[in-house]
Amino acid sequence: MGANASSISASSAAAAETNGTLFIPPLKPKLSDIPEACVASVLSYLDPPEICNLARLNRAFRDASSADFIWISKLPSNYPFLLKLLLIQDDQEEPFTPLAKRDVFALLSKPHSFDSGSKEVWIDKRTGGVCLSISWKAMTITGIDDRRKEMLIFVVLEGDSNNLLETEKFQTIAYLQQIWWLEVVGDFEFQFPAGKYSLFFRLQLGRATKRLGRRVCTSDNMHGWDIKPVQFHFTTSDGQHATTRCVLDTLGSWVHYHVGDFIVEDSNASMRERAQIFVIDSEQAPGNRIVVA
Repeated sequence: MGANASSISASSAAAAETNGTLFIPPLKPKLSDIPEACVASVLSYLDPPEICNLARLNRAFRDASSADFIWISKLPSNYPFLLKLLLIQDDQEEPFTPLAKRDVFALLSKPHSFDSGSKEVWIDKRTGGVCLSISWKAMTITGIDDRRKEMLIFVVLEGDSNNLLETEKFQTIAYLQQIWWLEVVGDFEFQFPAGKYSLFFRLQLGRATKRLGRRVCTSDNMHGWDIKPVQFHFTTSDGQHATTRCVLDTLGSWVHYHVGDFIVEDSNASMRERAQIFVIDSEQAPGNRIVVA
């Protein structure tokens, strides 16, 4: 058996030898053979989620995905301001330990609260755009008493694992009941990177409850919201403004109502905005409602 194997291997070597030179077939190229710089250049054209997925292929892709020049193009131009904002909220006197740009992106892509927990800021994981969310606690909610209806009532619901609003970013909401006239005003100032931004109000019509483990919302006490539209309005410190009117007819679900768009041209300057909801007196008083920004 051993002699036969030796003769076979010897004949194979002789067949592979040509003109006195041993010919060795070339190996097939592998992904790990691609230079790291080439891999990094390709990754720079992809979105962050796609980069993270490819980084799990092998060590070469993982190392290439950590290149700073890839992630600097994904970060907003004002990311040093955002890091400084987080530093102030954490009461840190010393500056941040220098982080790789990939780690900076991962840090900023998570919501971070500031201004006593009334606001949250983060960057979109796909586009790197800056997102700002403002709680009702940073707004002024006013109403007018009417003899035919009760005074404006505020009920704060705490968010926990047993609450239907566990997906809400903030731990409390403003529940408004028996509204006859309503105005919600929010003033805020923030340093946005240059670009176009959209402003939304996040509202839910009706108070949802759990029944037999299911989320339900009845329309028994809901009336008047489909008679006259609610007015949404915003203005900016540089004179931009927009007004939108729409009828609230979606019951029991959180809806983002688009107020308008504004443009930021200077990334180094802060812009002041005022957002407003105005409910006009109608022939039938609107019923229960939940307001969250």
